[in-house]
Amino acid sequence: MLESAGFFSFLPPTVTTLADVFSEGGLFAQAMPGYRPRVQQVEMAEAVERAIRNKKPLIAEAGTGTGKTYAYLVPALLSGGKVIVSTGTKTLQDQLFHRDLPKVRAALKVPVTTALLKGRSNYVCRYHLERAMNEGRFARKEDVAQLHAIVRFAATSPDGDKSGCAAVPESSPVWQHAISTRENCLGSECPYHQDCFVLQARRQALDADVVVVNHHLFFADVWLKDEGAGELLPRCNTVIFDEAHQLPEVASLFFGEVVSSGALLELARDSRAEALSAAKDFVHLPAAALALDKAVRDLRLVFGQETIRAPKHALAEKLEFHAALEVLEGALGDLADRLADQAKRSEGLENCRRRAVEQLATLSVWIQGNANPVDDAKQAEPPIAEGDKGTTKPRAKDPLDDAVFWLEVSPQGFQLNTTPLDIARLFARQMNEERAWVFTSATLAMDGNFKHYTHEMGLWDAEQAAWESPFAYKQQAVLYVPQGLPDPNSREYTVRVVEAALPLLQLSQGRAFLLFTSLRAMREAYDLIQARLPALGLSYPLLLQGEGTRTELLERFRTLPNAVLIASQTFWEGIDVKGEQLQLVVIDKLPFAAPDDPVLAARIDKINKAGRNAFMEYQLPRAAITLKQGAGRLIRDEGDRGVLMIADPRLVEKPYGKAIWKALPPMRRTREFSVVEQFFSMVDHGQTPNKN
Repeated sequence: MLESAGFFSFLPPTVTTLADVFSEGGLFAQAMPGYRPRVQQVEMAEAVERAIRNKKPLIAEAGTGTGKTYAYLVPALLSGGKVIVSTGTKTLQDQLFHRDLPKVRAALKVPVTTALLKGRSNYVCRYHLERAMNEGRFARKEDVAQLHAIVRFAATSPDGDKSGCAAVPESSPVWQHAISTRENCLGSECPYHQDCFVLQARRQALDADVVVVNHHLFFADVWLKDEGAGELLPRCNTVIFDEAHQLPEVASLFFGEVVSSGALLELARDSRAEALSAAKDFVHLPAAALALDKAVRDLRLVFGQETIRAPKHALAEKLEFHAALEVLEGALGDLADRLADQAKRSEGLENCRRRAVEQLATLSVWIQGNANPVDDAKQAEPPIAEGDKGTTKPRAKDPLDDAVFWLEVSPQGFQLNTTPLDIARLFARQMNEERAWVFTSATLAMDGNFKHYTHEMGLWDAEQAAWESPFAYKQQAVLYVPQGLPDPNSREYTVRVVEAALPLLQLSQGRAFLLFTSLRAMREAYDLIQARLPALGLSYPLLLQGEGTRTELLERFRTLPNAVLIASQTFWEGIDVKGEQLQLVVIDKLPFAAPDDPVLAARIDKINKAGRNAFMEYQLPRAAITLKQGAGRLIRDEGDRGVLMIADPRLVEKPYGKAIWKALPPMRRTREFSVVEQFFSMVDHGQTPNKN
């Protein structure tokens, strides 16, 4: 019954249960032509309503086609409390706010107010925009023209959201001079504080009943209490995470610390600019800023053209790195001292001083941090008993007891990272029992078991529920694992994958995603297919990840007949192509994370030293969930038909492959090419493929 719901009185008297909302002839059927009731959707909505009413956590896996978005929005909107909905990406955030939320609100006819809140880097900063105009930083005419376009946009835009500035691409480097960061924001001392677009968006969010954010914003601003946004969570009755399978990675990022070359160079640049405007007579300050700039660039030059991701202890013998690091620490400390001498002369200088002190503290922690924090097996968590559902809570420890200190070097710069290995304690510590927490995704469980997720996220006491997709997978799709492919680590593997995929591309007439686990394999496959299609008399349009934004490539794929998109893991999730335009998805390998990743390696080491099996407990479930995401690109609607080819022979030849096999949608499964031929023949003739 809906008597406990805050807005139930606005519903027609005939609607007394959630099932009535979703029923044939119900509110959704009346408001949305073509809507079909689904038992799974009603059951999930009822589970979410219970979680909200009882203020308890809920983990809910809902297969593709269940309608999970409506299933959580209906009880959320009817609850009468303040709700935060967090999505995996800004694209999904916009889709939820501009498409799904208005439809549900209109169908229910409830007076719910809504707000869209993004991170501060999405909004024009009037102060930094004005400073960029006055300083004349840009030499290229194109950059100057774009800067003027942003000025015109800011003068007329109601919200300052840069996505509304069509004249300047979001990838333009000019934007970096027209937005603020948490570090360089002047706060209440800013001359444009009253007209700040960021604060305006946050005020609207504070007043709204339902606020739509994304995971990065939730952790960076809402949870970690950035100015303004930090007031949202205490007022909130319910938090709903959609695409919740992404949370472990996002939470690890934001519970950790980082010192980046970009942030240090920006600090040096801002310090010079503030010195020129507020402390022209103090020549030591610009000199200190230039010294920091040089120290940052010199440290990057230590690695030449090399790009690496390595734990700190692996750099022990790289003496030139440690020498450059010592110079960097000294230069940053000197700049902090010089800024302290002049900070009272302007708010901008005080802001730079504060940033320098914070960066120096984080850098010092990294330098002094334990090189291998999981060496002590006594720190590891107790083993999980066989059959345990993840209900044993680990003892509390200081987060940095279990941190890995590591370096990432890219062509653009470097990052010194401190990443906690165990976010479960950190997450559980932050969760407030005075509100409901809902974690939902199409891919959370491993064959119906949530143990790995509850243990990783600290959700030991959460209610758990899973609903299978309503799609008739055995009629709609075939899972094909070709025979005779070599070991995935062999040199000729990508060549053989392409050879196995080409006949399928002919059968599907293009209309395919080819998804690879590495950029190297992706580029190799693209070159091979580009060379071989003409020999087969085929001229399918080939699209390659990186040749345009993800949105642009998807639009081209949808509009170009017979297109083939070749991509890496960027396209494994959050992609929705319905209908005949996509009939084949090829995945080259089981998506195990690279074992040389510093954070992964440290977590594996920690789990194994605790007497547990890191492969079965951590690596395998993650690979299975990622594979489920990739496989989920194929069937997006009840009318879709297609073939999923997973080339990796380990799926059927290794004992652990069975666990992954069982986690995939229940498609018809085969290793025979003739079955695939028959399937496409029936699809081409408009027949329903046999499920046997």
